Amino acid sequence: MIDHLLLAFALMLVLEGLLPFVAPNAWRETFRRLIRFSDGQIRFIGLTSMLVGLVLLMIFR
Repeated sequence: MIDHLLLAFALMLVLEGLLPFVAPNAWRETFRRLIRFSDGQIRFIGLTSMLVGLVLLMIFR
């Protein structure tokens, strides 16, 4: 189980690093836009991301 968790974490780091590596200006602009969001909007994005991740886990597992 821990092996799968570490693999998932490693894959997340690779995916998170793609945009800043490939398009740093777009990455910076994305963060500029995120700063303008309210706490509720950021929480909604986080919740939506978690739910999509859980659904994908259920589908592919």
